[in-house]
Amino acid sequence: MPLAAGALAPWGFTLPMEVGAILMSASTVVVAINAQLLRRFDLRPEAVLGRAAR
Repeated sequence: MPLAAGALAPWGFTLPMEVGAILMSASTVVVAINAQLLRRFDLRPEAVLGRAAR
C-alpha cells in the first residue's frame, strides 16, 4: 500500500493517519487470505511441470 506510506506526498497528496491505518490493515488481511488460498495448490516443481505438459 504505497499510498498509506506517503508515496504521493511530494505531489501534495497525503492521507489522514486513520485512512492509512485502515489501508495497512486491509493489506494485512489480503496477504493472509492469499496465503490461505495458496495452501490449496500443489506447488511442487514436479506437479507444476506435469501440469504444463498436459
